[in-house]
Amino acid sequence: MIDCPRIVIGGTESGVGKTSLTLALVAALRRRGSRVQTFKVGPDFLDPSYLAVASGRPCYNLDGWMMGRDYVEKLVARTTADADIAVIEGVMGLFDGASHDGLEGSTAEIAAWLRAPVILVADVYGMARSLAPVVKGFAAFERNVKVAGVIANRCGSVRHGIMLAETLQASRLPPLTAAIPQGALPALPERHLGLVTADARNLPQQSLEALADAFERYSALGEIVNMARSAPFLYVEALERKGLTGRARLGIAQDAAFHFYYRDVLDELEDRGCTLVPFSPVADRALPGDLDGLYLGGGYPEETAVELAANGPMLASVREFAESGRPVYAECGGLMYLCREMETVDGRRHSMAGILPAATRMHRGLQALAYVDVTLKEDSLWGLAGESVRGHEFHHSSLAANPAGVEGWRSVYRIRTLRVETAVEEGFQKGNILASYAHLHLASRPRALERFIASCGRHTSLGLDGGET
Repeated sequence: MIDCPRIVIGGTESGVGKTSLTLALVAALRRRGSRVQTFKVGPDFLDPSYLAVASGRPCYNLDGWMMGRDYVEKLVARTTADADIAVIEGVMGLFDGASHDGLEGSTAEIAAWLRAPVILVADVYGMARSLAPVVKGFAAFERNVKVAGVIANRCGSVRHGIMLAETLQASRLPPLTAAIPQGALPALPERHLGLVTADARNLPQQSLEALADAFERYSALGEIVNMARSAPFLYVEALERKGLTGRARLGIAQDAAFHFYYRDVLDELEDRGCTLVPFSPVADRALPGDLDGLYLGGGYPEETAVELAANGPMLASVREFAESGRPVYAECGGLMYLCREMETVDGRRHSMAGILPAATRMHRGLQALAYVDVTLKEDSLWGLAGESVRGHEFHHSSLAANPAGVEGWRSVYRIRTLRVETAVEEGFQKGNILASYAHLHLASRPRALERFIASCGRHTSLGLDGGET
């Protein structure tokens, strides 16, 4: 059962301040003693790191397109069982998502599934009575999506906020729950993919206190909590907990270069019997001992390219592991690390692991930003030929040349992106090594997750070059 009070912070569009305002709300609630479970709509790896620091608990992604309703509901039921309130940060505008004519993949879809009231954030700089038709349109657009309140961000003055509140009241629209003056919230650091990944250094306690102070001062926090409490109980089938142990020791690259992982994927790996062993390709001199598989996630390897290239012992350790035949799975930044070299935007080239016979090049502009549906052309680490998993791509690098057909490497993915008819051949495999730019959500596909764990198992070899053994 989902009986936790819950609220969605949605925006009229991207860039209206959802992340800062959600952090401010979470910090204010936590300061009052609430156990706050946070979620982020969409396939985002960065905002969840901020929300996790602010709440002191892991933050989970909710994505209707990648995960499906059943999984989303079960995940929320499990992770809110010991929480006092759930705060869900939306993505883009409230109704923006994977579909141009429906709710799929949008913040509104998650709000409708969870029957969670929405606080609509609007940038009101230079706006007066025009806020009313904007709010009216959002509130009336979808019957199953309840806009319960409004946050006016970047108000010009206290009087401006009062005027906006009166405008909404006169039009019998959802009330103004906060009027945040321009510059009232401390700025968050940014990088080319959005926010810098959060930790205690770039989101210190004093920043959280400043965010909480601003929210307490300029919002009706009690009204927002009451709106969250208005969310009805939902009865869902709980996620089956396996509680297994000892199936595999999986090395997980986790440091400044590699940290893009969906938290629920890691939870499911552990619950299904994997011992996750973190290591740092930047700082450690060798892989941890007695590993059954490697998982190299995404991140910012280009930001530490010098350090990665200089750590020759670790590069040699990864090569030796790959040559042993044990599984190596790499996504995006992990793919870049497995290549022969990486060229950064300044034109400098840095030697990498040299496992995948290719080089990557960083660009100043985005090279891919899309949901992806990945179907296997051949048996692989996470599935059999014909099986599929959904995921996402978001990167500024590209392969200088296609490694398929070189030194026994094959392309085993057929990738389709939304609204694009032509499929792309990707997913580079040789033996038990698999590398791709796609970040896959394996946790919502139990068969895929089980296959991956089995590929790393101590007593099972999948024999990808010659059938299962």
